[in-house]
Amino acid sequence: MNTRARLVVLISGTGTNLQAVLDACESHRLDAEVVAVVSNRADAGGLERARTHGVEGVVVSPEPGEIRTDYDTRLAEVVSSFQPDWVVLAGFMRLLSMRFLERFPNRVVNVHPALPGDLPGVAAIERAHREGLEGRRDRTGVMVHLVPDEGIDSGPPVVVEEVALMAGESLHELEQRMHAVEHRLLVEALRRLISSEDGGS
Repeated sequence: MNTRARLVVLISGTGTNLQAVLDACESHRLDAEVVAVVSNRADAGGLERARTHGVEGVVVSPEPGEIRTDYDTRLAEVVSSFQPDWVVLAGFMRLLSMRFLERFPNRVVNVHPALPGDLPGVAAIERAHREGLEGRRDRTGVMVHLVPDEGIDSGPPVVVEEVALMAGESLHELEQRMHAVEHRLLVEALRRLISSEDGGS
C-alpha cells in the first residue's frame, strides 16, 4: 500500500504552521494530505488558508457554559469523522483533556517554541526574549512532540532544535526566526513519524 497519511490539523489563529504542512504535502516533501482543518474560532485566519487549498475547514466553537470534557468529546467526534492517521496541533490554543487524547493514542503531535522541559505554556517566545534581555538565558529552541496525556508541553519529543538568542534582537525578529524553525521542524517531525509507521527510516 502507498496511501498517503491523513492529517487533521487543529488551529486557533492565522495558521502559518498549517501553511507549512499544506505546502509540504502539495510539493510531496511529505507523504501525507491534510484532510481537514478544525478550529475552535470561527475567525481563525487558518480556515481561509484551508479553503484556498481546497481543504475542508470546520469550526467547533465552545458552547456557553460548556465544560472542557464535553467540548473535547464533541471535538473528538468531528476529528474522528475524518479518519486521521495523525492529529496535528498547529497553534491550537486549548488544552486537550484525556477525553480527546484517548481517542487518538500516540497520534497527537504538537509544536512548541521552547526546548523540552523549558518554558511550557503560552508566550514562550516572549518569555525567552525577556529572560535574554535580563541576562538570564542565551538560548531557547523549538520542539515537536507527541501529546500522550494532559501534561503541558511535556510529551516525548520527536525533533528538537536549539535557537541562540542574539544581542539587541527585537521580539519581532526573534519571533520571525522561531516561526521559521517551527515550520521546518513540524514538517520534519511529521515526515519521521509517517516514515517510521511505514517501516522506513
